[in-house]
Amino acid sequence: MLTLASKLKRDDGVRGPRASNPASDSTRRVSVRDKLLVKEVAELEANLPCTCKVNFPDPNKLHYFQLTVIPDEGYYQGGKFQFEIEVPDAYNMVPPKVKCLTRIWHPNITEMGEICLSLLREHSIDGTGWAPTRTLKDVVWGLNSLFTDLLNFDDPLNIEAAEHHLRDKVSQWFI
Repeated sequence: MLTLASKLKRDDGVRGPRASNPASDSTRRVSVRDKLLVKEVAELEANLPCTCKVNFPDPNKLHYFQLTVIPDEGYYQGGKFQFEIEVPDAYNMVPPKVKCLTRIWHPNITEMGEICLSLLREHSIDGTGWAPTRTLKDVVWGLNSLFTDLLNFDDPLNIEAAEHHLRDKVSQWFI
């Protein structure tokens, strides 16, 4: 896979050393976010849950990718759920922005794709929100867990879905 790091190395080889053109330094500066993403994407790909797949529409833009979760157990077994993950410039001080692209009847995901996952909260009362020590791997594993052990009916974002579950535990959960 072509990564930002390999692209930068290749571009340096084509242009020659940076010292020969100091003006280009300011235009070629790599952001902290992009440096972190090169490392984190490699770690993520090496530790991806077997129920998840990542897709980078543009391998040179590691700050935007899609995640597919295919649960192999629980209420959502057999489903295929797409997420869009965008990493803002201020990463890792702020969490990635995540949206569920698949319409789903889930207590922690609204029909518009908003997600309730504590580690995606920039400010969390309980201390389990985003911290600069978290990584993309944590986000992906957290999203995967929304379909198994983090399925939360007690503190739902989608109250109707949670109430529906409490009334009818055998119902089908796909929309």
